[in-house]
Amino acid sequence: MSEKRKSGRVALDIYLNKYVAGVPYMARTSDISPEGLNLAHLIEPQVPGKRVGLQFQLPGSEEIIYAEGEIVREWIGGGAEGSGIRFTLLTERHRRLIDQYITGHDAD
Repeated sequence: MSEKRKSGRVALDIYLNKYVAGVPYMARTSDISPEGLNLAHLIEPQVPGKRVGLQFQLPGSEEIIYAEGEIVREWIGGGAEGSGIRFTLLTERHRRLIDQYITGHDAD
């Protein structure tokens, strides 16, 4: 199996707002990389479309990160649903905050 990711991921277990068609839904992350993050879906509608908005805070930070992303992978298994999100729009400041968080943790 080839590795598609460009950089390492670190564990990140937080709740965040995932905007689907402009409406916020709570989701839970499992990990993050400079390119995106993995989400476990909690309660959200099944809607067509691959673009989502994200709003979250990294542990130890007071700043709220706003990002847009594209769903690049979805899965169902073990009684859970999830998706892999690739960032498509992120300010340089927020990108640096994510990079600093990843650098401060052991990347896979």
